[in-house]
Amino acid sequence: MQSSVGSRAFHNARQQKQFKKQAEVLLPAAIAAYRQGKHAEAQALCRQILKDLPEHFDALHLLGFSELDCQRFEEAEKTLTRAVNVEPRNAEARSNLGLALFKLSRYDAARKSQEKAVALKPNFPTAWTNLGNTLMRLGLFEQAVDAHDRAIRFKPDYADAHCHRGSALLLLGRHDEANRSFDRALSFQPRHLQAIAGKGLVSLQLRHCEAALAAFDSALAIKPDFAEILNHRGRVHQQMGQFALAEADYDAALAIDPAMESVWRSKAALKVLLGDTASAMAACMKALERDPASEIAIALLGTCYARQGDIATAVEHFNRALAIKPDYEEAIMKKIFALDFAPDADFAVHQAARRAWWNAIGARIKRRELPRLVPNPNKRIVVGYVSPDFRSHSVALGFLPVLRNHDRGQFQIICYSCSPLRDVIMDECQSLADQWVDAWQFSDDELADRIQSDGVDILVDLSGHAGGNRLTVFAQKPARIQVTGLGNGTGTGLQTMDYLLTDPVSVPEAARPLFAERIYDLPCVITTEALAGQQPSALPMIRNGYVTFGVFNRIDKISEDALIVWSKLLQQVTGSIIVVKNSALDDPFLRDGLIGRFVAHGISADRIRCLGSTLRHEHLAEFANIDISLDPFPQNGGVSTWESLQAGVPVVTKLGTGTTSRLGGAIVKAVGLDDWVAENDDGYNSIARTYASMAPQLEALRAGLPARVAACAAGNGAIYTRRVEEGYRQFWRDYCASVSQASGLRPGPE
Repeated sequence: MQSSVGSRAFHNARQQKQFKKQAEVLLPAAIAAYRQGKHAEAQALCRQILKDLPEHFDALHLLGFSELDCQRFEEAEKTLTRAVNVEPRNAEARSNLGLALFKLSRYDAARKSQEKAVALKPNFPTAWTNLGNTLMRLGLFEQAVDAHDRAIRFKPDYADAHCHRGSALLLLGRHDEANRSFDRALSFQPRHLQAIAGKGLVSLQLRHCEAALAAFDSALAIKPDFAEILNHRGRVHQQMGQFALAEADYDAALAIDPAMESVWRSKAALKVLLGDTASAMAACMKALERDPASEIAIALLGTCYARQGDIATAVEHFNRALAIKPDYEEAIMKKIFALDFAPDADFAVHQAARRAWWNAIGARIKRRELPRLVPNPNKRIVVGYVSPDFRSHSVALGFLPVLRNHDRGQFQIICYSCSPLRDVIMDECQSLADQWVDAWQFSDDELADRIQSDGVDILVDLSGHAGGNRLTVFAQKPARIQVTGLGNGTGTGLQTMDYLLTDPVSVPEAARPLFAERIYDLPCVITTEALAGQQPSALPMIRNGYVTFGVFNRIDKISEDALIVWSKLLQQVTGSIIVVKNSALDDPFLRDGLIGRFVAHGISADRIRCLGSTLRHEHLAEFANIDISLDPFPQNGGVSTWESLQAGVPVVTKLGTGTTSRLGGAIVKAVGLDDWVAENDDGYNSIARTYASMAPQLEALRAGLPARVAACAAGNGAIYTRRVEEGYRQFWRDYCASVSQASGLRPGPE
């Protein structure tokens, strides 16, 4: 028995010796094959060794590393785990296992493995920079920079470490430092693709589109099929308003890598901009298939629901995105915007949402120190207007009367345009400004620097939390006095915003303590540009024999509550029809969805007429076919309400519990049509139904409305602008008085 056991042990030992000798031949061959890029051959040789020697460390390590190179990350993780179990103190194996775990998005496990690697071998630069990348994915950006610094300390010419350091600094918003790190990487490796791309991303974040485009073009000249860079270049084209080029880049990236989640996100954002809601939703779903926790895709999907008027579902998506990333600014702003459309949201809810932006974003931005002022309350005041909407947009249409009527002896006007899109309206705005600054390629710091160097006394925001705003510049407070209004009178929540331009109807006294800004009342929160040559038209119901109601507003303003009231009205006014006109109705998905909503409430499709985009004069001409306009709620019309009144078409509206749900009432009351303003749904329906049966009175009202609008303070550009200027002068005098009181300085000369 003992002899038999001894014989087997001798035989096994001899066999193991033979296997080891064989491995000594096979392993160098495997290494040589690996170095030549012959992964299949290298892996086959390693597996041949492991068949006989399952715990052969070098074969396990080489096999795992080769599987990593072949992007078979699950197999690599299993193989490298076996290697680490064989030699727990091998730093290289620990580091490579960490890389495999990183590729599998198992970042906490990757971090543990990489930290063990650098503990075993503190002067291991590759392990340090791999750890830095993992820390970056975990959101630990400062620690990531430290890890890359350690890698560079041990290997100063390590291009990858310099590049990855730049990426971490970019995420910290330290753009100059990031750029220097990318330059350092390129000094050691001039064709380092990620470093070139990094410089492009720095430029993209700083809004330096031309520089970003040049960087991405350079990277693609080296590697034309680099999907990630194509995606980045598409984002630049999109930011420049070159939408066709952006879509071409996204499609090219997806042709290379159809599973690339970031490209689907980019494509979804573009489709939202282009008004193609169905395609945007499809792209969002593609992105979420690949990353169900993509806060960007979730928020974009929320925007798609908001476009359809499904505000509750939209807000639910924005909340989901914020649960994943609480400081995701885009989701916070989209939620703010959506809540203005929500029927159950009031002043308190609206202002709480704006304060949330301030707490998460604005409060973290460093405020500027302005130079000492010698107060002169009567100086010519420099007013700066900031907006992305100095173009064919409702903001510009409401702002043009003020721009046109400013007293240039008392006020110097500078417009900071934050959009690359140009049209004839922008040309007109530029011609009316004393100074025009194309600020859309300015970073926040650059724009704030320019505002300071221009000596702006009063800086006016025309956007609120709408898309394209520059509230992060206003958070720096580059001007002594900051005002919001004229384009968006809902408040911002910014502690650095001094005044809100509004009116007593839009923001009643009881709601004013909720606002971050001090309130200054105008005749109405917005005014309107006079319609050249506008003549009252004949009342359509007389020639048609039926009543035509009109809604010339955004589709997302058509809430379910409004649609119920309108459907009831159509049922009660025999033979009546409703015309809904908005450019969004060019999208068949939205048009069919809207008609379907009416049909669901018992209104036949032939009583719903949908009109899409037209030229502005054609748009205004359509009011000749409308008897009574219906104001949507809770988000009311603004410029569309003014246009209807100017065309002689009265507007039925209802007062709500927030600024945007009281705007219609403010406009209609400003014209003196108080009896067209309801307090509730029944009152709204009653007003529309009553006037629909009073053709003679409606005809008389139609004939006199344009003149009434032109005569009232809210609709007369010159009168309205004087009131705005009185406010500016009062703001400036109060500021000068506060400076004098604080410093003991006497006011300057007249």
